[in-house]
Amino acid sequence: MISSKVIVSTPEEFLEHLASGDYPVQKTATPKAVMPKAVLPKAVMMVEPAGFHISAQSASDNLYMNPENSADSARALQQSANLAVLIRQQGIEVLVFPGDVETPDAIFPNNVFATTSANFIIGHMLHPVRQKEAQRADIREYFESNGYRTIDLSKQDCITELTGPLIIDHARSIGFCGMTGRVDQAGLQAMLTAFNLKMIFSFDLLPNEYHTNVVMMILAGRACVIYPGAFADPAVPAAINKAFPQRTLILNEAEKNAFAGNCIALSDKDLFMSATGVAALRPESRKSLESWGFIIHSTPLDEIEKAGGSMRCMLAEIF
Repeated sequence: MISSKVIVSTPEEFLEHLASGDYPVQKTATPKAVMPKAVLPKAVMMVEPAGFHISAQSASDNLYMNPENSADSARALQQSANLAVLIRQQGIEVLVFPGDVETPDAIFPNNVFATTSANFIIGHMLHPVRQKEAQRADIREYFESNGYRTIDLSKQDCITELTGPLIIDHARSIGFCGMTGRVDQAGLQAMLTAFNLKMIFSFDLLPNEYHTNVVMMILAGRACVIYPGAFADPAVPAAINKAFPQRTLILNEAEKNAFAGNCIALSDKDLFMSATGVAALRPESRKSLESWGFIIHSTPLDEIEKAGGSMRCMLAEIF
């Protein structure tokens, strides 16, 4: 038996561990599963955009942003509200916290906040403009009052933007982490412990990519979407493909640039993707997702996408 709780950094190591049999499907892969006697629904967390604008600090290493773009704060607020309605219509609860004009990027809470069934995890953001988000007392108090144990990585000597760089296969307790300036080795180790993962496969993305969740996503623990051209070593996406045989959707560059990879499955069948991403899907891509049993739900998020993120970035899962 290969020991668990390990960080591997080569495709060969990853495949060796995967073949060991130590990573069976054991956990629910989507937020707050509805068990027969459960009282809590599936849930996600959002933060409303307030004073929405394009942050020059964030744009400095996010090539999906154009700092010269103008932003319509009212339109961003409406698109965020429409997304919350869409998710609730599928029977999934949405916990919405108010925004703050001092933190214009707070609309992407998945980088700053995350949960396991026991832990409320606070990330350590790279840019000072986003570090302010981690100090919100109301969000901390909400989760602590609901029985979560806080793990505050914002006070540790590391950089880790949580489920921006880290993609989690919750069903097998495996993480996939693209190393950029948004996560360092100390942050990687901290996430292994905080998320109680058995293994993290770390790898380099190309310099023009900032978050793994733009180029890759695991869907309900049973499928994967991925853009291989974003990885420094082509053997890495090939190895990840082997972890999801016959269930890996290979995105092309146009689909990736339209945020089709920045999607999220909030149940075993409900897949959420922005209208921009859906419009970019090739017919064969959509056919693959639907043949795997996913129902695609979408809403326009183009105003919010000016800030360099899309659907997945707007949702922090509550487990």
